[in-house]
Amino acid sequence: MDEAPRILRIEWGRVEVDGLGSFKDAKLYPGGGRAWDWNEAGTRHRPGIQTADVEELVAAGATTVVLSRGMDQVLEVTPEALAWLGERGVTVHVAETRAAVAVYNDLIATIPVGGLFHSTC
Repeated sequence: MDEAPRILRIEWGRVEVDGLGSFKDAKLYPGGGRAWDWNEAGTRHRPGIQTADVEELVAAGATTVVLSRGMDQVLEVTPEALAWLGERGVTVHVAETRAAVAVYNDLIATIPVGGLFHSTC
């Protein structure tokens, strides 16, 4: 099993990921990760994380997905994205960003996990 990269540090506006560097927002999955560019799917705080945002995580082998709602929990998650993940048997954790990082880092050594991490609002 390819392990997802560990998040070394989270602070307002910055996610530092082991072996990948720093991003404003990060999309991480088994074996790698990259910057999470909201423009790819037209993501906005509302309606929030969309199916298009999570598809890559599942395609990379994640059976559990951690979705961060931002430091102030402004970022929402669409019901469609949650339903899409549920239909595929993917376990989902939705939390404030610092809590989401803790859950994600706890899981990376034990199961194929992916995550979306928003470092501001």
